[in-house]
Amino acid sequence: MATFVLIHGAGDVGWYWHLVEAQLRARGHDVLAPDLPSEDETKGLDETADAVVREIGDRRDLVVVGQSFGGFTAPLIAARLPVKLLVYLAAMVPAPGERPADWWSNTGYGEAAKEQAATDGGLTGNPDPFISFYNGVPRELAEEALSYERGQSEASQAEPWPLEAHPDVPTKFILCKDDHFFPADLFRRLVPERLGIVPDEIPGCHCVALSHPKELADQLESYLSEQLG
Repeated sequence: MATFVLIHGAGDVGWYWHLVEAQLRARGHDVLAPDLPSEDETKGLDETADAVVREIGDRRDLVVVGQSFGGFTAPLIAARLPVKLLVYLAAMVPAPGERPADWWSNTGYGEAAKEQAATDGGLTGNPDPFISFYNGVPRELAEEALSYERGQSEASQAEPWPLEAHPDVPTKFILCKDDHFFPADLFRRLVPERLGIVPDEIPGCHCVALSHPKELADQLESYLSEQLG
């Protein structure tokens, strides 16, 4: 069994993971899904990672999963603690020294979103969050998710990512095939470039933990089976 440390995206809360948490706990795993200090201007990337490390305490057999903006935090935790597995989930993959605010232009996000929008009829990048983030999420659940929405501090976006390289731990990337926020083709190009691996693809929107919690839990647990076998 493992302890899953689930890192939410920008301006979100740990509640985002509650359906996946239930799936993982039912399979015998421990789960930690903290609320990050997203709005705190005194907390940059390092301080955010430190806060998660404190919450982890003496838990072991860690699987750290970072969703969306959580891709800037999850590897910092993996660099601080013994981690069995690091998973990026529809996540921003940082380069050494890169500021989150610069990630968008550095990765060619704008052009990738424009190209995908041209093929999907303008779904990608749509200003309606129920289309760009919560497509496939039951409306009532999506509305509840929006009610938890918070801001994201400038401090966390302006600080250069502090690692010189990605942590030397087993690493996976999960791409969500129905993501209308991060184009699939962007990650199909970026993940091999920055992580040297090919992303795994599952159905679901950008907020896949709400649209496809079982499929996500299945994918996460399959990684543990790979390590054992």
